[in-house]
Amino acid sequence: MEPIPRLVATLSVVVLLTGCASARPHDSTTVRPPPAPPTVTAPPREPDALLTGNASWYGRAHQGRKTASGEPFDMNALTAAHRTLPLGTRVLVTNLRNGRTVEVRINDRGPQIPDRIIDLSYAAARALDAVADGVFRVRIAVMQ
Repeated sequence: MEPIPRLVATLSVVVLLTGCASARPHDSTTVRPPPAPPTVTAPPREPDALLTGNASWYGRAHQGRKTASGEPFDMNALTAAHRTLPLGTRVLVTNLRNGRTVEVRINDRGPQIPDRIIDLSYAAARALDAVADGVFRVRIAVMQ
């Protein structure tokens, strides 16, 4: 047999055998995992309204004193005192007179005066533009 026809015959056999082979054997017990569900990002949650009432602030007279959380009070930090919210809770406080808001962390217990719902640090009252007011109306909402 001449070299070219022999080469053609050999290549034909190789092509036929390759066409019959599969990339992987078919196994009826192979279970493919379902495709991953599409990723859905939930919109940011709005804070839960808690309470509307009077707020006050405290500052220099309490500077450095131990708070209910055990940390020293810092009048220049954005913190607050609340009677029942868990320590460490983040609360959005809105000054109802001017609409300003500030987020504070509850780190102390209070206020001691019954008609108030929250005592803010000096820095938080300053952010709300309420230092001169002393006592002012607020809405508080727990941040999720």
